[in-house]
Amino acid sequence: MKIAFIGGGNMATALIGGMKAKGFEATNVTVVEPFEAGREKIARELGVNAIAAPDSSLADAALVVMAVKPQNMREAATALAPFIRNQTVLSIAAGTRLADLKRWLGGHSKLVRTMPNTPALIGQGITALFAAPGVEVSRRAEAESVLAAVGQTVWVDNEELLDPVTALSGSGPAYVFYFLEALHAGGKALGLADDTARKLALQTVVGAAQLAAASPESFATLRERVTSKGGTTAAALAVMNERGMAEVINAAMKAASERGREMGEILGQD
Repeated sequence: MKIAFIGGGNMATALIGGMKAKGFEATNVTVVEPFEAGREKIARELGVNAIAAPDSSLADAALVVMAVKPQNMREAATALAPFIRNQTVLSIAAGTRLADLKRWLGGHSKLVRTMPNTPALIGQGITALFAAPGVEVSRRAEAESVLAAVGQTVWVDNEELLDPVTALSGSGPAYVFYFLEALHAGGKALGLADDTARKLALQTVVGAAQLAAASPESFATLRERVTSKGGTTAAALAVMNERGMAEVINAAMKAASERGREMGEILGQD
């Protein structure tokens, strides 16, 4: 299968690198990258074909991955439209609705929209996918295989659910980094050395996440098992509950989801 990427940024290079690691031939990949330095870098480091603009060579691709920033999607799709035949077009841009992408591609309907997250850069991502009606199972599988090269995948059955996905897993790494910042700062405030507090914070989050991933128990059960009545953890959680930490997180995710919906409306305007 031949694949074309429109855009050669970090996510595109991560996806191509993940595909290569799973045995995909780099010579079957074409990357459209308008910046000369970017073209040279991606061709040199990944061994793919790199071109400056869409052309007739893209007709041979079974799958075209739109890996450009949301604000550049309309321009990129419009430039691509003359060279789209029967390919599956997969978008990894936040906020870009399939109805708008279809319009910019001149009515092309074989579309898949996805929401990956940044841990894909190290092969630990999670991506949600939604396929437009009429996209065959085989095409869905081809699209999923690209994202599965850099982590886990889930399908949603309603495109509108990609806004909550964005709020949870798309923005989620930033929430984790924020929590790490707070743990790090809190450790230092209690007298720990900077590097000691950082190491303790980081490995605590990594270890807890791996423990949860390896356990069939619910997150609540795991929490309860490390919370002895009247102990130190119970004292800490009491403060978090008193100050409404869960409600803050829920409100933050609602704000992110709503902003995703708003971005879709703004980006789709002609």
